Amino acid sequence: MRQMVIAGLLLAPAAALAASAFDGTWKTRLDTVKVTGKADTFAVVDGMYTCSSCVPPIKVKADGTDQKVTGHAYYDTVAIVVVGPNSIERITKKGGKQAGSTTLTVSSDGNTLNGQFKDYTGAQVATGSFSESRRAPGPVGSNGVSGSWQPNQISNANDTATTIVYQMTDAQFSSHWNGQSYNAKFDGKKYPVHGDPGHTLVSLKKLDANTVQETDYRAGKVTDEIHIAAAADGKTLSVTDKDVEHDQITSYTADKQQ
Repeated sequence: MRQMVIAGLLLAPAAALAASAFDGTWKTRLDTVKVTGKADTFAVVDGMYTCSSCVPPIKVKADGTDQKVTGHAYYDTVAIVVVGPNSIERITKKGGKQAGSTTLTVSSDGNTLNGQFKDYTGAQVATGSFSESRRAPGPVGSNGVSGSWQPNQISNANDTATTIVYQMTDAQFSSHWNGQSYNAKFDGKKYPVHGDPGHTLVSLKKLDANTVQETDYRAGKVTDEIHIAAAADGKTLSVTDKDVEHDQITSYTADKQQ
């Protein structure tokens, strides 16, 4: 769900920068969010939680205690709480500090997965709700949330999750979201996202006056390829985030706030 907590852009003094179509505060329009690609696949069965779509895959005890995992940028433990036969809570931590929590509940007909998330990786807690449609059933005897799911809809996300700030000059692009920021030149070099516990690096390319391509890296690998295009009237942004690690593409429109 991190793709929905999109890094925004750091403001600079207006007098020092020429105005661009990107400059200002933007808010994601939730009814435009669309996710395609690989399904989310996990299961809780025989006291174990497995997530085959996680990168790397996860297999831990589903006993409510913190279980160590490796290879994940934003957490090093996972706790799976079985709330009921059709509901679980997934809690992640990094260095003992809570990174996120997601409560999952399957609908009575078993075809819709409803989730509520809290993301603690920024300065403020980002929250929201989402739903996913079933693509395949889980193993026999597994918790009702088990199976393969197609991300479907984001709803009720707070301003922390959906509000970003952008600014661009001829030479560079700046970003700020919830205490995480970068200021990257259009020179092909990698720049750090300050305040990001995942230690993301970004490289920026200016395609034209209204279009920017961002490439994200973690642990030396490309994780995301993000295409950001500003409308000619400066009122909307079209964003497409290709999550290379999870083989999913998220697209959405953001509206200018100021």
